[in-house]
Amino acid sequence: MKQWLAVDIGGANLKAAHTTGAACAEPFALWKSPDQLAERLRALAGLLPAFDMVAVTMTAELCDCFATKNDGVRHVLDAVESAFNGREIRVWTLDGRFRGVAEVRIEPASAAASNWLALASVAARLLPAEASILVDVGSTTTDLIPLSGGNVAARGRTDLSRMRHGELVYVGIRRTPACAVAASIELFGFETPLAAELFATTNDVYLALGSTVEDQEDRDTADGRPSTRAYALARLARSVCADLNELNVDAALAIARALDEIVVARLVAAARNACEATVGAPRAAIVAGSGSIVANRVARALVGTHGNVLNLSELWSPAAADAACAFALIELVRNANLNCS
Repeated sequence: MKQWLAVDIGGANLKAAHTTGAACAEPFALWKSPDQLAERLRALAGLLPAFDMVAVTMTAELCDCFATKNDGVRHVLDAVESAFNGREIRVWTLDGRFRGVAEVRIEPASAAASNWLALASVAARLLPAEASILVDVGSTTTDLIPLSGGNVAARGRTDLSRMRHGELVYVGIRRTPACAVAASIELFGFETPLAAELFATTNDVYLALGSTVEDQEDRDTADGRPSTRAYALARLARSVCADLNELNVDAALAIARALDEIVVARLVAAARNACEATVGAPRAAIVAGSGSIVANRVARALVGTHGNVLNLSELWSPAAADAACAFALIELVRNANLNCS
């Protein structure tokens, strides 16, 4: 039987999964180097076993290096065909089916920001008897998708409509600027504004709190200095126009805690809004994404201490949960009977 590679092509990350169950993810700032996409896809595929066919989903079309989202979809398709020349390619679309590349070129909007629906379609089948919600927290955004009766109950389909309904929130655990999380925080009894400048991100929040792993080689940070706890604390101090001479470590940690609480509260409020008009109060939740440490807290706040919370990192694997939309494509390929082993 044929082997499949599934790729989820985002603006900041590339993710892949294989029919053997292997999965991987790598950061790639596509908007900075759009012409390198095909090369980076080939390199990512090289980390997984050999394959015969390719399934594709994407969100990269929103990158501002493209004049329109339609242009972005077509650029992604060009790169996929270049990277995997000679292999059959199927593209997941917003009507819940796979289409050929030629068909998607004619109707590119059908594939734009389609990755959330792939994961939600698979997640819905995991808890078919309960009103539930998918909480997928990534580096940049969070998907909050109501599920009911084994089906996706989301009201939105496009990014615009999903944001209006609280089903897409532009908050993640890595790339969100601190000043986009909150205009101000309470710091030692004073309401303190955050500078409207890229001084710190949520990556610094979770580094400071010890929730994510330090990486001396990672300089994709607000100030270009390493992704370590010490520098994260300095960046957080800078977010209120101070430094660690003016604010001590405890004060910087207080900034991190305040921002973390706002992130969780914002996601819980959006999820409740998304569910209120669709499935009502969810009794179960499914957690996915690189930000599962936050997603778990959001899920537990929604379903209570006795509600069922399924973590895909435990049900699948940590790598598969991080590349969950790509991994879901493999399941969808199997269900569509597209000659998948």
